[in-house]
Amino acid sequence: MGCAPSITVSQSGVVYCRDSDESNSPKPSSFSQQQHVHITTGGGGGGGDISEALPGASTTTTVTVYHGRTDRRGTISIEAETQTSRSSVTMKGVASEVLFGPMKLTQPTMQIMLVFAKEDAQSDGFWWAADKGGYKCNIVRNPTDAIECFLEKQHDLVVIDNRNSKSFDALALCRSIRATKNSEHTVMVAVSKKSSGEKEEASVMPLLNAGFNRRYQENPHTSACLNELIQLELGEVRSQFKLKVANSLFAALETCSDAVEITGENNIVQYVNSTHEQLTGYSSEEVLGKESDLPRGDKNKAELMDTIFTQLRKGKVWEGMLHTKKKNGDSVPQTVRITPVIGGGGVRHHVFTKRSPSLSSTGSLHNQVYSHEIQHLEKVTSDLSNGGPSLNRRQSVARIHSMTIEAPITKVINIINAAQENSPLTVVQALDRVLEILRSSELYNPQNTQVKEEDQMTNDLVGGLMTHGTYTGGRRRLSAELSLSKGPINQLTASPPTHLNQAPPEVLKILEQETTWKFNILELERVTAHRPLIYLGLKAFSRFNVCGFLGINETVLRNWLQVIEANYHSSNPYHNSTHAADVLQATAFFLGKERLKEAFEPADEVASLIAATVHDVDHPGKTNSFLCNAGSELAILYNDTAVLESHHSALAFQLTTREDRCNLFKELDRDDYRALRHTIIDMVLATEMNKHFEHLSKFVNSINKPTNREGDDSTSQASTTGGSTPDSSHITTPENRALIRRMLIKCADVCNPARPLDICITWAKRISQEYFNQTDEEKKRGLPVVMPVFDRTTCSVPKSQTSFVDYFIMDMFDAWDGFLDCSELIEQLNNNYKYWKGEEEKEQRVKKAIDASKEISEENETEKS
Repeated sequence: MGCAPSITVSQSGVVYCRDSDESNSPKPSSFSQQQHVHITTGGGGGGGDISEALPGASTTTTVTVYHGRTDRRGTISIEAETQTSRSSVTMKGVASEVLFGPMKLTQPTMQIMLVFAKEDAQSDGFWWAADKGGYKCNIVRNPTDAIECFLEKQHDLVVIDNRNSKSFDALALCRSIRATKNSEHTVMVAVSKKSSGEKEEASVMPLLNAGFNRRYQENPHTSACLNELIQLELGEVRSQFKLKVANSLFAALETCSDAVEITGENNIVQYVNSTHEQLTGYSSEEVLGKESDLPRGDKNKAELMDTIFTQLRKGKVWEGMLHTKKKNGDSVPQTVRITPVIGGGGVRHHVFTKRSPSLSSTGSLHNQVYSHEIQHLEKVTSDLSNGGPSLNRRQSVARIHSMTIEAPITKVINIINAAQENSPLTVVQALDRVLEILRSSELYNPQNTQVKEEDQMTNDLVGGLMTHGTYTGGRRRLSAELSLSKGPINQLTASPPTHLNQAPPEVLKILEQETTWKFNILELERVTAHRPLIYLGLKAFSRFNVCGFLGINETVLRNWLQVIEANYHSSNPYHNSTHAADVLQATAFFLGKERLKEAFEPADEVASLIAATVHDVDHPGKTNSFLCNAGSELAILYNDTAVLESHHSALAFQLTTREDRCNLFKELDRDDYRALRHTIIDMVLATEMNKHFEHLSKFVNSINKPTNREGDDSTSQASTTGGSTPDSSHITTPENRALIRRMLIKCADVCNPARPLDICITWAKRISQEYFNQTDEEKKRGLPVVMPVFDRTTCSVPKSQTSFVDYFIMDMFDAWDGFLDCSELIEQLNNNYKYWKGEEEKEQRVKKAIDASKEISEENETEKS
């Protein structure tokens, strides 16, 4: 490089320079020779745009001067690397951190090339904007120098003057640059004349066809040019930088030992790696742009793929055995993992990772399990395609079989299922019996105690030590076995709810919608002065003839509802009588579904309605963890185990049986009362979240999957016999009815995320407020803060909702929908989830803006100090 003369810019803006000997340049080029120039700019007055942009700032600039044809600056190409200390400029022109998916990148300072035939206000505007923004910048005057400079520097941004075609053809220059190597990720901007209001604005299509990315209408003001450069850097230039980095990801994929295939949402292949070519025999040219080979495999039916993609559309990964068709015609099984890539509001790509079974580390048994599941899926989808149930039922089948609730017992069941595939009929039947036993809810409780009738001592010991009360003939009644001995004998004829008729007209009008999912419990809360449970209870209990079943009159029911509602704390934001009424309404809505009418007896309906009404009575507005940490009397009483749930059920029966005037059970005999009592307690205890996944796993494996298989068999039979009614006998067994009751009250208890959006939002705010209060109390008393995220000063309510739905709700409601067919709930749940996701993203954007503003303020304060 050349020598470095000193240049001083005076306050009047005059540049003083001591020239160097051009012959000293070690690198002759079409730019001629180069110099390093150190410019020191003092703060204060004049200097034109510099003084306006950098008031009171001190600037040191290193300039490379390419000597040749001399203009007013004495250069035809200037490269500036500027380090500026200033308080009014946010762009530093230094490398910045960029996140690209999970990658953390460092974006270098943006390099700019300005191509202007002559110096004018517009070229000066971009020059000083680049200087002010701290970017690296070159200015060249003709196409030849522009191409040579670009080949040497590989600029991120090229700005070409397109205002005067007499100097050079901007479109031809753009095409020439685009034709060079590595120009793919360069952003090209054309500077056009400012259009007058009278003329129609020229089309941008010629510019785009030539390779330009953007058009800039003439505006020489430095601030306008700087704004344009900042937008380009954070927009197109940053996007191109990420695309450039993506090449490293493709390099990693090319060296991967697994075959990788990427398809679009329409299943058209967009990418395959070299391993894929080796395993299938197809070159990339033969498969790119064509439909993926997986659906075309001889052993992969279209219905099977449709079932799999139903899961993928939910954004969930699918893994299992599929067959891939090789170029030589062979169909080979492979362990395939399909990962949906979400973007733009839905799934946009699918990534298939395929491995031959011989390369799989999971072992042959693992593959056999997958093979069994795939064969069953094939059977399901084949039957469904031949006149099976509705599309919702098909989607339910896919969801249930894709659930990954990997409890130990689930793994055992899957292994047994796999073992049945190639076993003799007698072994298959024996294993069916094993599966039936394993799906029992009480694996280690003997259902039959073999005691000799003449052994009175043993009979008494068993009755006194192994049962919870009445012992009947060597077999105790399990809590699951709800079946009242007298049945309809004690039932009274259903009569109109006379007490409800006395309610205000506005209450009755709201209650007309009690059977719909859009029922507005909050409106009922308002018109009843926060006492909705009495009115809703009278309506729901009357619909299911509870008084007639229990043999009581409506006055007893009204008294009982008054007592129960009085023991809910109206001061709780969430766990109050409105929540109890909301759960009761959801329970009654579910009980009205045909599927539950098939499964349940009247006693199940009565127990479910009572359990829903009392399930949170006397709730203190704090969690079990809080009570245990605080050493409360309830925690001590119930040994830190299901504290609140035990208290709710115990108090409910204390309040009910305390006086005849409100005793719902006074007309039942001892055995019927105990059966009903055990069922209600079992349902209330099921609302404890500590056993959430245990209940869900039992329901999926004992109800969903067997029900779907029976539906498949009946559909297959219907094609030959004309019948179409599936056998639902297995869901009416005492054990399975208990599982259904538990899932019923669990879904009703946490149904707020699936309610209409305005109601959902209100409930979300209420539960958050209750958790805020608990966090405040924990901090005040010095207790462990069990939910630190629920700090009222920092908590994100949208994030709390999406997290709760993702972790607890989505799979449970999928399972419930698969059994009950309640598609309107699932649709509302998904819509609400999208709303909360949008609100969460808004909060994140606001937070980033606030953080950026704080950072700028801190920098300004630092510079002032």
